[in-house]
Order: sequence, then structure tokens, then C-alpha cells
Amino acid sequence: MNIQLPRADVAERTLAIVGELNGLEGPLLPILHAVQDEFGYVPQEALPVIARELNLSRAEVYGVVTFYHDFREHAAGRHVLKLCRAEACQSMGGDRLAERAKALLGIDFHETTPDGAVTLEPVYCLGLCSCSPSAMLDGEVHARLDETELEALVAEARR
Repeated sequence: MNIQLPRADVAERTLAIVGELNGLEGPLLPILHAVQDEFGYVPQEALPVIARELNLSRAEVYGVVTFYHDFREHAAGRHVLKLCRAEACQSMGGDRLAERAKALLGIDFHETTPDGAVTLEPVYCLGLCSCSPSAMLDGEVHARLDETELEALVAEARR
């Protein structure tokens, strides 16, 4: 599910976002978040606009986009399921749950189901280590997951 917008629209909307936020101290991250909020991901066409307006190289902007896991280079599905991959969750069965989620959805991490319903992403800590394993579905955290609860989350996301 990748909706293509005309380059001029992306550039124009990105320029408006940069204009609103470039007065902030260290504006790159807030701008990238706003661009992703606008488009659902950070389009490649937005990078040169941001770089030019902030007097940065495209490589610097691209480096930030690819460094932070929350930024996407492609549109996500209607629902985003993030599974914790940190050590505490892995020690409590997180690997088994990750494999089960992949099997239920028929996709791997960083992929979206063919119907555009669910994107599966790894996350390297949700801050719920004492309640592991954990996941996040559309911004809502779920702790002490087992296979039954994971199956219910996947079923909810597939609706």
C-alpha cells in the first residue's frame, strides 16, 4: 500500500511544514515527525527540500531518517504492530511470539500485509521490561503477552 503523490505536492507540503517549524531549536526531528504525520512516511522527495531549507546535506537528513526506527521510508498499513525485541522480552518468550506473529500475518518485520491492513515492526524497548513480553498496536501497549493474546491482537488488526 504505497500511495504516490505528485512530487510538486510533496515538495509544497514539506516546504509548508519546514516553514512552520524551522524556527525551533534543532528543528530537524520535529520537521521529520511532522512530515511523517502528514504523509504516513517520509517521502524521498521531501529530503532535498528539508536539506535545502535547513542548510544541511541530503546525506545528513537521510542519515537521521534511517538512524531512527520510528521514521518510515514507505507508507505503513492501516495498523502497525510493534513487537519488543529487547533482551527482557526475548528471555520471556518474545522470539516465539515474533515467529508466531510473522506466521499469522504471512510477513516479516518491516513488511505490510498484501491487503494493507498490518505493518509488522520490531521495536527495541517499550519500557515494559518487568511485564515482558510486550507489544504495541497502533500506539497502545500490551504487556505479558502470550500466544492467545497475540492472536487476538492480530485478529483485531486484520478487521
